[in-house]
Amino acid sequence: MAGTLSRVNRSYLDGFLSHLRHERALSQNTAQNYARDVRQLFDLAADTALADVTSQQARRFIATLHARGLEGRTLARMLSAWRHLYRYLARDHAFGRNPFLGIRAPKARKLLPKSLSPDEAAQLVDLRGDEAMTVRDRAMFELFYSSGLRLSELTGVRLTDLDLRDGSVRVTGKGNKTRVVPVGELAQRALGAWLTARSTLAAADQPALFVNRSGRPVTPRTVQRRLADWAVRQGITQHVHPHMLRHSFASHVLQSSGDLRAVQEMLGHASISTTQVYTHLDYQYLAKIYDAAHPRAKKKRA
Repeated sequence: MAGTLSRVNRSYLDGFLSHLRHERALSQNTAQNYARDVRQLFDLAADTALADVTSQQARRFIATLHARGLEGRTLARMLSAWRHLYRYLARDHAFGRNPFLGIRAPKARKLLPKSLSPDEAAQLVDLRGDEAMTVRDRAMFELFYSSGLRLSELTGVRLTDLDLRDGSVRVTGKGNKTRVVPVGELAQRALGAWLTARSTLAAADQPALFVNRSGRPVTPRTVQRRLADWAVRQGITQHVHPHMLRHSFASHVLQSSGDLRAVQEMLGHASISTTQVYTHLDYQYLAKIYDAAHPRAKKKRA
């Protein structure tokens, strides 16, 4: 990407970044992401003044970047940045039109969520040790995998949301919607052990179920870090992140039950189309079993 900007483009970029920081109150990091995308536009436009860029050229810019291997999500982000730039230019520099209005990025590839195998999931949550933070982590991971929670839902669980007698937990998900999901037996045991350890760390008026050594609510960042660290120690070869346990829960329940509606309810998906991605995971799993077991699936060797 060319490094030197014309005087005019430098003026446009500086003014746009000032607008983002001071009027839209965007962070320095976000503003710099916009700057990178705008510089890409300057390179594509080359000697064409921004005011003279046509819709046809705008479509060609997107086609050029797509041909270079940029994914739909990246191109959609760039288009958004470029539209915002032209809105600013219309307001502050009297630009008459926005050539990027109505242009859509190529459809992004639908990436299947990564999940652990049932054996890997069992290996991950089977933490050994009775130190308080180990007991806590075991309970967190078991609840994650047992109930298919989002990270924000896990860290938001309050002591009063958990009902071990009933084997359930109440969580607040997207859109501030509350749902009650089952908690498996192994998770119940891990949580019972954690409640005992928790009583020595948390103050009586602390509502959070999961706390740190100081008795304060555990943060999402802490959960991410602890999960990644434990995955390495437990011998899991792939990088493990919190959402992977949610994906694993969904795919494993679907493999066992085939009940898409039930999985939708437990995940808290507003639309079943969101849940249907796990049917692809289920098919991949079945295809592997078929390839390994069916005599007609194996390629004949010469």
